[in-house]
Amino acid sequence: MTQESTGRGEWTRPGVYEVAPGVHRIPLPLPNDGLRAVNVYVLRGDDGLVLIDSGWAIPEARDTLVAGLDDLDCTLTDVKQFLVTHVHRDHYQQAVTLRQELGMRVSLGEGERDSLETLREPGRRPLQQQVDDLRRLGASKLADFVEEHLKDSKVDELEWALPDEWLTEGTMPVGERRLEIVETPGHTRGHVVFHDLAGALLFAGDHVLPTITPSIGFEPVLSPDPLGDFLGSLAKVRARPDAALLPAHGPVTDSVHARVDALIAHHGARLDEVEKAVRAGAVTAFDAASQLRWTRREHKVEDLDPFNQMLAIAETAAHLELLAAQGRVSAETSDGLRRYRV
Repeated sequence: MTQESTGRGEWTRPGVYEVAPGVHRIPLPLPNDGLRAVNVYVLRGDDGLVLIDSGWAIPEARDTLVAGLDDLDCTLTDVKQFLVTHVHRDHYQQAVTLRQELGMRVSLGEGERDSLETLREPGRRPLQQQVDDLRRLGASKLADFVEEHLKDSKVDELEWALPDEWLTEGTMPVGERRLEIVETPGHTRGHVVFHDLAGALLFAGDHVLPTITPSIGFEPVLSPDPLGDFLGSLAKVRARPDAALLPAHGPVTDSVHARVDALIAHHGARLDEVEKAVRAGAVTAFDAASQLRWTRREHKVEDLDPFNQMLAIAETAAHLELLAAQGRVSAETSDGLRRYRV
């Protein structure tokens, strides 16, 4: 067992960390990802282990998980169920890959059904819907680049296999614990968190992250108002009793409420910035994103890598749609382009 790390970036250090009695965190590496790692949480159920999230299906992640379970005197065959917070690769892919080999159950939020079924359509290319959205949001050059880069790629059906169980709100026993399943759309339509009220723990997935803001508005089947959904979900979690924050990316922290307050304040300020961009002449989401600054380093959007440019433009569009819903800007679609004006 390794002592919990608290310094910036230290949370990614390989090991097994007891974050609460009987709850262990195992950070698994990610491939070429700025996040570097994803936290998988290990709980003991009545007939074996229950893991919250699973990691990306790469050899390094599997080896790290096996080593971590070994430290707990367990093996992969002791894992009976994965509770997955949302459908992104770094949370879902290793679960369905291991299930094919070892037969454990995989559970996922009901709201992810449409995105999974869309991804599994015959002949579908990776990021096809997101590329189409880029054109609608005014980023046609970026869309052309991504489409050319992915022209020979195909969607892996195993990677997007359906779960054994669709989760809806309710209570689930895990050994002596009772986890409340809370639907938290925003980062994805079907995101869920797991709240252990008695233990004052929130397994937050990517809904509440301690050091970064979750991406919004980037998925195969998009909500009409993803940022509105996200802010509503934050308010929903804020109304629940406070708990320790057990995130998918970043260190464990003492208060969910404190971080939720910071995220709500961030998006309030960002809405003002996006409205200001429209007042300064931005017409499309790409125009507005180009006027903003991104990450702690205050990068321009063109300084980001193509994938993060896609995230930035999609998130700007989510802010614009909420501004339109609030009556602060007007929005219309014509000639395949989504335009915004004051």
